[in-house]
Amino acid sequence: MLDSVNDPSLIQAAQEAGAKGINLVGMCCSGLETLSRHGIPHAGNFMSTESIMVTGAVDVQCIKQGLAKVADCYGTKLFTTNSRCHIEGVEHVEFNEHSPRECTDAIVENAIIRFKNRKMPIEIPQIKNMGVHGFSHEYINYMLGGSFRSSYTPLNDNIINGRIRGVAGVVGCTNPRVKQDWVHVELVKELIKNDVLVVQTGCSQIAIAKAGLHTPEAAHLAGPGLKEVCEAVGMPPVLGCGACVDNSRILTACSEMIRIGGLGESIAELPVAGAAPEWMSEKAICIGQYFVASGVYTVFGVTFPIVEETKFHKLLFEGLEGMGFGKWGFTSDPYEMAKMMIAHIDKKRKALGIDKARERVLVSMADRREMEAA
Repeated sequence: MLDSVNDPSLIQAAQEAGAKGINLVGMCCSGLETLSRHGIPHAGNFMSTESIMVTGAVDVQCIKQGLAKVADCYGTKLFTTNSRCHIEGVEHVEFNEHSPRECTDAIVENAIIRFKNRKMPIEIPQIKNMGVHGFSHEYINYMLGGSFRSSYTPLNDNIINGRIRGVAGVVGCTNPRVKQDWVHVELVKELIKNDVLVVQTGCSQIAIAKAGLHTPEAAHLAGPGLKEVCEAVGMPPVLGCGACVDNSRILTACSEMIRIGGLGESIAELPVAGAAPEWMSEKAICIGQYFVASGVYTVFGVTFPIVEETKFHKLLFEGLEGMGFGKWGFTSDPYEMAKMMIAHIDKKRKALGIDKARERVLVSMADRREMEAA
């Protein structure tokens, strides 16, 4: 799609149709991939899909089946592209990885034709939110230590001295059963207020971006310790890592924290926790269990597909932790969720013996020479 919308011949065709050019914007997780890697603007998360279509200005490539009727109401073209995905009433333009431009060029050409024949009124809300996104393991190293001394050591040191209480991953979908974005935003606000650095992926990241928390200026909403670190480094209190499939970046960061030292011998010992406040698909359960198996306390919201007080429930919510893994948690309330995650982080801090803040000691040059001589 990036190649197609930047093709000179297609840009010329768009201009001949009366457009200034071709504007590519992202949606959902695929949009976060292009936002993180190419800086393509993002239009909204999963629960915003209908809102984007009713502007009358957007042609959407997505798989939410109910969009077919919405598209028809607004004269909007809707395409499926995967060989396994066909929706009744939706045009199919199959994507072949060996000749991808056949598909993407066709979609752009359809958009140009539709632009010339628009009949519905166009109404685009003039709301823009800025943010810093695309934090990979490599960039976090650089951000913390610079070009020549890139390292997670500053992160570990500030967790040990108590400025940063711990790290929380807040990820996953938006769910139509709850007020859009509210659980995500309130949870993240509670966490950063209590000096917990938040890392994100998926639709949750866009919910927080709309709340303005992915900017360095959002540090004023953080607790005093986290705020001090953010202002020193120039980073947001919430780091956007990309799409749902980029959750492995969070575990890579956890592994690096262990490698640097000072915070235990396994991920299960780290003062970290994870949450998917509005999950709604089976893949979220799979990803959640992946994190639990890796040693992370993982809290889900909205609902949880299990029978309480069964052996299996006790295994997931209690037993796994005793085996050296993480464990599951559940609550639909964002404030309770924050308390549960912070309590777990504090428990891990106490086990590591870093539950009390340590004052920073300024070492004189004479003291440094003495230490080096020793």
